[in-house]
Amino acid sequence: MTGKSFVAVNHIKVRPEYRARFEELFSTRARAIDTMPGFHHMEVLKPSSDEAAYLVVSHWDDEPSFRAWVGSPEFIEGHKRGFADLAEAKARGEEPPMHSDFHTYEVLTR
Repeated sequence: MTGKSFVAVNHIKVRPEYRARFEELFSTRARAIDTMPGFHHMEVLKPSSDEAAYLVVSHWDDEPSFRAWVGSPEFIEGHKRGFADLAEAKARGEEPPMHSDFHTYEVLTR
């Protein structure tokens, strides 16, 4: 198989009071990922219930391209507002407003 053969899915649990802010962060995102080598496209899926996680699904040429993104200055730039929100909650002694968990996949079939 050639082309879009690797997918990263970030499962993000968001506290109810932070959902509007979370959606704002993605709707006004820095788009830093868009110029990364090997990146194809991304979807942000909004859950239909408050208990479910948001899913951020990114499509890549391969795993090394994705890993390069995660370790890049562009990754820090693309996430700095969310990271700042997490740091502020921690400084106030509060639970984080969101928690993420990455899962990665090779595309088996289309």
